[in-house]
Amino acid sequence: MTVSARQIFALALPALGVLSATPLYLLLDTAVIGRLGSFELAALAVGTTVQSTVTTQLTFLSYGTTARASRLYGSGQRDRAVAEGVQATWVGLAVGMAIASLIWLSAGHIGLWLSGDEATAAAAAEWLHIAAFAIPLTLVVMAGNGWLRGVQDTRRPLWFTLAGVIPGAVLIPVLVGRFGLSGSAMANVVGVSITALCFLFALAREHQGSWRPDRSIMRRQLVMGRDLILRSLSFQVAFVSAAAVAARFGTSSLAAHQIMLQLWNFITLVLDSLAIAAQALTGAALGRGSVGVAKQVGQRVIVYSLVFAGVLGAAFAAGAHVIPRLFTNDGSVLAIITGPWWVMIIMIVLGGVVFALDGVLLGAGDAAFLRTITLASVILGFLPGVWISFAVDGGLTGIWLGLLAFIVIRLLAVVWRFRSMAWAVVDTEG
Repeated sequence: MTVSARQIFALALPALGVLSATPLYLLLDTAVIGRLGSFELAALAVGTTVQSTVTTQLTFLSYGTTARASRLYGSGQRDRAVAEGVQATWVGLAVGMAIASLIWLSAGHIGLWLSGDEATAAAAAEWLHIAAFAIPLTLVVMAGNGWLRGVQDTRRPLWFTLAGVIPGAVLIPVLVGRFGLSGSAMANVVGVSITALCFLFALAREHQGSWRPDRSIMRRQLVMGRDLILRSLSFQVAFVSAAAVAARFGTSSLAAHQIMLQLWNFITLVLDSLAIAAQALTGAALGRGSVGVAKQVGQRVIVYSLVFAGVLGAAFAAGAHVIPRLFTNDGSVLAIITGPWWVMIIMIVLGGVVFALDGVLLGAGDAAFLRTITLASVILGFLPGVWISFAVDGGLTGIWLGLLAFIVIRLLAVVWRFRSMAWAVVDTEG
């Protein structure tokens, strides 16, 4: 059995729609808030940094659920694959409510620690108090994406995502015009609520078994989740440090970092579409006991992803003087962006290989290795770069050179791991 380009892109293209829809929404949000001024943009940077930090710790609800569900699906146990989604949804709701409560209680203190400015912190806290209502719903969406990808259905998640993103995007300029920065958070809650309801409806239609929380399944999910949470936490420690250092260089640097970070998030999620196809196909192949097919998936996805990354890098190079002006007219912000922009382009090309192999290794359930190399990349690459930049006044370019070091270390590690074939373990246990 072989894996064709058609199979890969049939999963990757709808996944691309899902992954790019939310960052495009956030880019629109950034552009609308940017028109209010650099103060509001800096407050949004603080708010979205906190929001993404607390929600992305639970990425195992999507990536971990896909890895487990795809193996079950590949071994012919679709009903058990869907049941993974039920338990992941319970986890998402419970943990989401706990996280939202913490945000409501501590938004002001966190905002002040990140920004170092009381006015910016107060504005960010106002945004967070509203946006926190979307946290449990966001985790429900993650769980829904996870089990549907596991049964190799990436089309319904696309429609569900668009059902929420489009109304939310329409509401951004309307609500921001009426309520200012708070309107951004309101539009976010409306959009995520619609998408979460769509995923819950799909789960209700497909699941035929018990709806009770199952501790044994949750425990097995959390074993993989533990490694993915540590991996996500290392990402967030690095990005929170970067935001904090950027803030110390001034409001303009923080605003420039917000624009760069939203663009980078968009780029990485676009590249991740092929990684999601690799994850689903790798898990299903190993579930069937087909190690050769799993290796073939990785080889093909690397090539496609590298070509895709090259095209993206060329587009951002050509638009170096145009794209930043879509988000701000502030001359000081635009001047700061110039240096790190070219660092980001190098990262795009290298990321084509990194994200492709991340998908293969996640599909194989190799979460412990990914956890270890991500922690090592943060400790040896990102954090030293960020704090050295602070010490020597290297500005935003220094911060992004730290991120480049982080990508290079991960690249070397995942290429070595893929070539070793140590990840290709046949195991159909749920």
